[in-house]
Amino acid sequence: MSVLWTAEEIAAATGGEIHGNFAVGGVTFDSREVEPGDLFVAMPGTRHDGHQFVPMAFQKGAHGALVSEEVKGPHILVPDVAAALDALARAARERLSEDAVVIGVTGSVGKTSTKEALYAALERSARGRAHRSVKSYNNHTGVPLSVARTPRDVRFAVFEMGMNHAGEIAELVKLVRPHIALVTAIAPAHIENLGTIEAIADAKAEIFTGLEEGGTAILPEDSPHRDRLIRAARGKTRHILTFGSKDADAALLHAVPARSGGSLVTARLRGREVTYTIAQKGDHWIANSLAVLAAVEAAGGDVAQAGLALADMAGLKGRGERHVIPVDDGQALLIDESYNANSASMKATLASLGREEGRKIAVLGAMKELGEQSAQLHADLAAPILDAGIEQLILVGEEMAPLEAALEGKVPLARVDDAGEATDAAKAILRPGDAILVKASNSVGLAKLVEALAGGRPCST
Repeated sequence: MSVLWTAEEIAAATGGEIHGNFAVGGVTFDSREVEPGDLFVAMPGTRHDGHQFVPMAFQKGAHGALVSEEVKGPHILVPDVAAALDALARAARERLSEDAVVIGVTGSVGKTSTKEALYAALERSARGRAHRSVKSYNNHTGVPLSVARTPRDVRFAVFEMGMNHAGEIAELVKLVRPHIALVTAIAPAHIENLGTIEAIADAKAEIFTGLEEGGTAILPEDSPHRDRLIRAARGKTRHILTFGSKDADAALLHAVPARSGGSLVTARLRGREVTYTIAQKGDHWIANSLAVLAAVEAAGGDVAQAGLALADMAGLKGRGERHVIPVDDGQALLIDESYNANSASMKATLASLGREEGRKIAVLGAMKELGEQSAQLHADLAAPILDAGIEQLILVGEEMAPLEAALEGKVPLARVDDAGEATDAAKAILRPGDAILVKASNSVGLAKLVEALAGGRPCST
């Protein structure tokens, strides 16, 4: 086991008391994810207190626990576990070498996909010395956990930061302290809490407040909020790069479909042309790739190796993972976008579905946290659906009623109450050769539909 933290180091970082000497190779606050050698962080929760799961963590091989009450087994005792995890994250960031490059990623859409692509691009040449936040660990508990997990000898570290209220990213970025801060896109996600799209842009721009001296800000050239983001970035750095259309620093020159099903892209990157293939389908992935290459170059990474990584990158679970599923005596294509949804990502994935072969089916659930704009933003999906040539539609939940009304008589559709009914409806209409898209906010639960249709098998194309 490679030692990530010793008990002495944890105690020094958190101000805690050592009860039993130990060393750990990982950190987690989810008892289901404990691996032998881990530190289990007994986080307080709204429904369960992590201290209840300390015995289970030790049974699964945890070497120690971070707790606020004494437990049986090696542990560090602290007054406040959440504050101690933050402190451990600060210590992890502080001990990185001067050569390490830390990258922060945020945005209304594409941040997890871009973070994963950026990690893959850097890991390709760093060979075991790249680190990133896993899953969507991007909130007030996920970010400190991800930073606390950072190996001391890392060359590149990529962290995702999310928010649903103003001020949240400003706090998270204090832990990350990035050398490069990247905003993928601005869209009306969480507008229920922030009120306006401009407020969303300002909240995302908080990532620039944590830039290290001499750091680089990267943002979308083609966003209506480009100038707003640039003004925010200029308050912290003079090194600002944009990605997108021909006037950007990382500029798309042209893109054509690749034989593999993705895109063959030619881009201009700081005055030189680069050509590369993206495995993933969709124009949104072209934009993501430009952001990735801009960040790789700013980090001093290998752009050529980054291009190879983009060509090899598979779809992410819930974010574009593709499955070939059995249907009667044949097969159908299932595109899993069940983890997240907002108006921008809905439109992008519907357009991508429109380029698939076969009959096109979409199972769409609600986009959450849209507040007073919810009805209109759902109804506005009618045009992208018609443009994509969707031939069969299953809508899930009461929030999809405005879209149902907007499409009345234009597309065969059914509106159902939940994921279980959506699964039954999908099974009833699927036939060989179909392409079916499943997309909704995670709380709708359409991952259950994907699991039911794909049978839990890793059968990505």
